[in-house]
Amino acid sequence: MAYITFDTVPVPLRASAERLLQRLGVAIEAYALRRGRRAQVEFLQGLSDAQLAERGLTRDAIVEHVFRDKLLSL
Repeated sequence: MAYITFDTVPVPLRASAERLLQRLGVAIEAYALRRGRRAQVEFLQGLSDAQLAERGLTRDAIVEHVFRDKLLSL
């Protein structure tokens, strides 16, 4: 007597799992991007006005500088 087993995942379940993993990847990437930008803002805010001036920045322009690529795409 022969036994046959199938180790494959059914197509609907596989598609659902792939979508879930894709969404999770997008969420992790977005979190990392936000965290990185926040760290950059905090770093720049920690600099003195003279140090900011050396970088060509003013204190009130820090957020616009860090998010300049997002602001230009609006």
